[in-house]
Amino acid sequence: MAKATVNKIISFSCVDGPGNRSAVFLQGCGFDCRYCHNPETIHACIHCGECVKYCKPGALTLVEECDQTQTDAETDIGHKAADRGTGRKRVHYDIAKCVFCDECFRHCPHGASARTRELTAEQVMQEVRRNLPFIRGITVSGGECTLWRDFLLELLSLAKAEGLGTLLDSNGSYEFSKDSKLMSVTDGVMLDVKAWSREDHLRVTGRDNACVLWNLEWLARERKLTEVRTVVVPELFDCRQTVREVSALLAKLGCLDARYKIIRYRPMGVREQYKSLTPPMEDLLQELAGIAAGYGLRDVIVI
Repeated sequence: MAKATVNKIISFSCVDGPGNRSAVFLQGCGFDCRYCHNPETIHACIHCGECVKYCKPGALTLVEECDQTQTDAETDIGHKAADRGTGRKRVHYDIAKCVFCDECFRHCPHGASARTRELTAEQVMQEVRRNLPFIRGITVSGGECTLWRDFLLELLSLAKAEGLGTLLDSNGSYEFSKDSKLMSVTDGVMLDVKAWSREDHLRVTGRDNACVLWNLEWLARERKLTEVRTVVVPELFDCRQTVREVSALLAKLGCLDARYKIIRYRPMGVREQYKSLTPPMEDLLQELAGIAAGYGLRDVIVI
């Protein structure tokens, strides 16, 4: 079974898609958005151990890795190999002791989080099943969830078997049109459009947006686009152009019921070096909402 590095599982969420849902956040992202509000999900832990001394509840400990490989002889006679110390150290996370204070992330010299678990799709579903029948679906987010494609396929298939709706929250860096298997178990995608122009997108994320815009059009055509989100940071990109072009494309394709969420940048939760970015004024947000509504979009929300 495929495994993924899971940052957290929110049992009940009303902001990660329609209705009450369980939201699963996976670790790792190929974008490095300056305003990222989940920066602890971007990088993978390299197990340097620096965070351990800052974890007062003792949820993080530095332990020796074990080699659990088996020799041919051990396999032939059916014996389980004994754990062998490798000399390498890794950070062990005990979720039962964690108070989610984020001190580990704040003190990580590599901008990563050790507060993660390696879980199979079935292990995640065991946690999600506890929330039945009080949820209508599951949303997988991140980081960027599509970095864990095989895990996603298994997890969403299991969710479908439970009668749950399935959504992916994505930055658009994965070409959904080439993965019919994954899309067959995905009800819809909540897509981030960070900026419309390539230059602006590079400034915001460090990556170009050719795949993002391709996905926007393809998902809209296939009626797999559940929601578009744009975080408004006026000093980083042309927000009017972005909202106008996104709205015009959706209108052209007749995708008028997809929600367009226009999000005010807020300095809470972002990395220290980007807290000086300026939140947009309310009148700008309302102007952007008016642009989207002017193209006929029926579900425009400012938050």
